[in-house]
Amino acid sequence: MADYIVRATAGDHQIRAFAATTRELVEQARQAHNTSPIATAALGRLLTAGSMMGIMMKGEDDLLTLKIQGSGPMEGLTVTADSKGNVKGYVYNPGVMLPPNQAGKLDVGGAVGEGVLSVIKDIGLKEPYVGQTILVGGEIAEDLTYYYASSEQTPSSVALGVLMNRDNTVKQAGGFIIQLLPGASEEIIGGLEKKLGEITSITELLDQGNTPEMILEHILGEFGLELMEQVPTRFYCNCDKARVEKALISIGKKELQEMIDEGKSIEVNCHFCNKNYEFTVEDLESLRDKS
Repeated sequence: MADYIVRATAGDHQIRAFAATTRELVEQARQAHNTSPIATAALGRLLTAGSMMGIMMKGEDDLLTLKIQGSGPMEGLTVTADSKGNVKGYVYNPGVMLPPNQAGKLDVGGAVGEGVLSVIKDIGLKEPYVGQTILVGGEIAEDLTYYYASSEQTPSSVALGVLMNRDNTVKQAGGFIIQLLPGASEEIIGGLEKKLGEITSITELLDQGNTPEMILEHILGEFGLELMEQVPTRFYCNCDKARVEKALISIGKKELQEMIDEGKSIEVNCHFCNKNYEFTVEDLESLRDKS
């Protein structure tokens, strides 16, 4: 099943909801970055969140960046998403390993540590919107729930999960974001809190074969769930040699000449998809002449 996000509303438009299945894109990210299981779980959660938060933006060229900087051995993660369901990202230390936490699960919180979550929205204004909050646990879903409450004053429930196979490939990945809209009644708030309290684990629901639609029906069915649209989502990096050439030209003639003087090819790596681009001395001379 290809990855996709479902957008929905419930409670007579007092609730908005998004749910996603993202196994393929998380597995693609794992392969691209050769991440350890704990790094795959962290990156997979943030990619899943980014894909859903990305499609909340309205403009064709809007861009969302989620950045986590932590004191733990993972050091941090960065994810970028657009409004069309394309998402990409990387972990600063992809090989991080830690023993399981007290619950016997991957210790994402321990790997991330204490730090800051930044949400940057570039929506075509002069300056991008930047919201920052402290990490409340480093498990990512709770950190985003806290961000929405404190930075956007939107009561939200965020659930994100990645389940690994024994061979360290991705078995399941997905999540949901459910938000109360301004003016939601006490009855809706109370009913939703009760329903969310019954959810044990998003990965468990996915592993039982539940689709995003079924997960939203399970949580919001009694509130008059209306499924609005299904949006495909994928791990996609828009880097290419031409973009890398522009970046090299922008560093200036002097720096390019220094590279040429070394007399050997250089390799430029894209952080987001881990692809390498090689430039020979002749390529560099050509770029120097263009700059």
